[in-house]
Amino acid sequence: MNINWGLLAPVIVLQFLLMITALISLARTESVRGAKWIWVLIIIFGNMAGSIVYFIIGRKEA
Repeated sequence: MNINWGLLAPVIVLQFLLMITALISLARTESVRGAKWIWVLIIIFGNMAGSIVYFIIGRKEA
């Protein structure tokens, strides 16, 4: 199997940056919808979709 890393590398980097940004945001936030440990699991195991769901649903409005 020949993998085209030129196309795949930007997606992997974007996914990693989005996950790190979501985890930092979660750590700095006082309250979220639900338990923080559940959001950690969603962000880490949900790949790119988990981070996006956190930013849309997880954060509470101030």
